[in-house]
Amino acid sequence: MQKKLTITVDEEVYAGLHKTIGHRKISKFVEELVRPHVVHPNLELAYAQMAKDKKREKDAIEWAEITFKDIANEKG
Repeated sequence: MQKKLTITVDEEVYAGLHKTIGHRKISKFVEELVRPHVVHPNLELAYAQMAKDKKREKDAIEWAEITFKDIANEKG
């Protein structure tokens, strides 16, 4: 569901938005810009869903084991 939001910006910013982003595209631009700062994903749920993917988990374990072997064999 969408909500309407009225914001106030400097007229130079407003003109720049229209020129750069385009008419009727500003809302989407602002939403995409702001979203990562205000909508936080449920990481616990996302990790639980990823863990259910057996192939992904197998690949991740193989990658980790190879990485640890590489680190152990480094001369330094």
